[in-house]
Amino acid sequence: MPRLVDHEQRRREITDAVRRVIVAGGLQAATFQSVAAEAGISVRLVQYYFGNKREFLLATHRAVVEDGGARFARALEGLGAGASPRDTVRAVLTALLPLDAERRAETIVLGAFNQAAMSGQGITIEEQAGAPKFLVAMISAQLERARALDATLDVDPELDGELALAAMGGLTQGMAAGYGGPELAVALVDRLLDRLFGTTAG
Repeated sequence: MPRLVDHEQRRREITDAVRRVIVAGGLQAATFQSVAAEAGISVRLVQYYFGNKREFLLATHRAVVEDGGARFARALEGLGAGASPRDTVRAVLTALLPLDAERRAETIVLGAFNQAAMSGQGITIEEQAGAPKFLVAMISAQLERARALDATLDVDPELDGELALAAMGGLTQGMAAGYGGPELAVALVDRLLDRLFGTTAG
């Protein structure tokens, strides 16, 4: 009896291989041949699941973003329903930090996509915008909550949401490149939150 193939699992195996190739050699290293070799399958099989390089790049980017989203959801579930705005944002921002091998690899992959998009290669900035927009919206919503609880809080939720995203982009990419370490990274996140929510904000 022929073995049933789990197509979603096979696609995931391929996009995981794409990630490893990008971490080792950058986006330009991700070819049908290199991905097939990394996954231990034939080039023809990679082509069966992804008709061209753009398709497997888009699928890989989506998989990385979905993994990050699942990690955010777990972090928020751990806080419980009564979490303060500051604690909610802190949980998500610290989940972004490349504090382990998996998150460092994700940071490198997303950085490679951003760099390629700036030079007109790979997938576009617009196609990558979903996750950053989600993060800004989440941070802005929590800043709105905090301002409703404390009318003296001096924030611009939308602009400060964008500022937090920009700060985290620089921090995560710097860490992935070897600048600083976990203690400094967490301290910088807390310093950023002090500036946004105030040192005594709940």
